[in-house]
Amino acid sequence: MEPVKESEMEGMHLRMREQMQSVFGITDSNGLDLFGLIHRLANLSEVIECQQCGGDELSGPRWRLLLRLFAEETLGNQEGVTPTSLSHYQRVSKNTISSLLRGLEQQGLLQRTLDPQDYRLFRIQLTQAGRDLVRESAPKRIKGMNKMIACLEPEEYRTLMVSLDKLLRSLIATAHPNKEPKFHSPFVEN
Repeated sequence: MEPVKESEMEGMHLRMREQMQSVFGITDSNGLDLFGLIHRLANLSEVIECQQCGGDELSGPRWRLLLRLFAEETLGNQEGVTPTSLSHYQRVSKNTISSLLRGLEQQGLLQRTLDPQDYRLFRIQLTQAGRDLVRESAPKRIKGMNKMIACLEPEEYRTLMVSLDKLLRSLIATAHPNKEPKFHSPFVEN
């Protein structure tokens, strides 16, 4: 698939806005524009990340799971993490997590063990091969991500992070209107 030229993209956006105006009477498509851009950014950054790390055969979601398990170990969690906890962390369904974990297990990068207190639960832990892969690949992947955002000046980066954090908080409040967000952002004062 060939990339779309910027002028063609602008024309497509203009035609889409005109279509929305004529069919639905909608004059403000800012939300559609923003979420479309976020979606394209996420997809393209995933493609570039995979290209930059071609040798380790790990998709972004699989690598982030390994990184999470590595962080848990580093912070002292030696018993492992439940698949449910990982699905919440990745913000994906349990079926998606099961598929990701199965693939990582087949690659020999993690193992499942029964929880000694509750035999209905599995605990997920890195294998030595998983630890080694994270240690080896993290610097390269993080450097690649930093390269992707190198076009932003420090103040532009901070402004973008504050704005995206504000949007994230709004989305969380919309999804869970009776709950207070349970995270602390380094970009927004709480």
